[in-house]
Amino acid sequence: MQHKTYKSPEPVTPKTPEERIPRQFISFAFYKLDPAWRHLSEEEKAKGRQEWIDVVHKYQENEMIVRSFSLVGIRADHDILLWRIDYKIENLQQMQAELYNTGLGKYLLPSLHYLSMSKRSTYVDKINPAHDHKRSLVQPARRKYLFVYPFVKTREWYLLHEATRQGIMDEHITEGMKFPTVKLNTTYSFGIDDQDFVVAFETDYPEDFVDLLMKMRETDASRYTLRDTPFHTCIQGTLDETVATLG
Repeated sequence: MQHKTYKSPEPVTPKTPEERIPRQFISFAFYKLDPAWRHLSEEEKAKGRQEWIDVVHKYQENEMIVRSFSLVGIRADHDILLWRIDYKIENLQQMQAELYNTGLGKYLLPSLHYLSMSKRSTYVDKINPAHDHKRSLVQPARRKYLFVYPFVKTREWYLLHEATRQGIMDEHITEGMKFPTVKLNTTYSFGIDDQDFVVAFETDYPEDFVDLLMKMRETDASRYTLRDTPFHTCIQGTLDETVATLG
């Protein structure tokens, strides 16, 4: 009986800085307000709010994408969300450090954070191939509602043959295309946070998202979902509108 000779795979040659395609860091930063804030004078609150907004505007002017959302009255554990996108993780860190030093930042405490990165999907969109190349960048729309949650697949999923996974995803993509009012943003957290992905759905019609998610439960891909909670329903507004919901 002959034994197969194992041949060591060729090492992957590191890409040079010029060959690397820049990827975005995506931050979903949730905050909870200390109730003591509401006992401050109106003058103190107005000053603190403006300081906090000025810091956000500063980073927006330096090309960081920032979208603000309120969860007041929707979830008890978070009050607002900043969805931030930048090519340098250090910018996200520095921004948070500056927010801490504002009047509002002293009372607006981080309650949850998801970190992920942009990456081109490994699955081919056979329905709309022209859309495929756009998935390597995250470009938020200006839709009113955002639904965010972490997503973890089972280890069995990653052990399936590549063609099998593509076939399952073909069905998944086909069903998703039936809901054109819902925009999906898939971001990748492998190794940099506790989940595999963070998914963010944007829409002006929450009922369409509910129907979409119910439909996704019926696809074969659903059997390979290990965890997809907690869900966060967020309402988009300007910085002034979002901060105003804090009271």
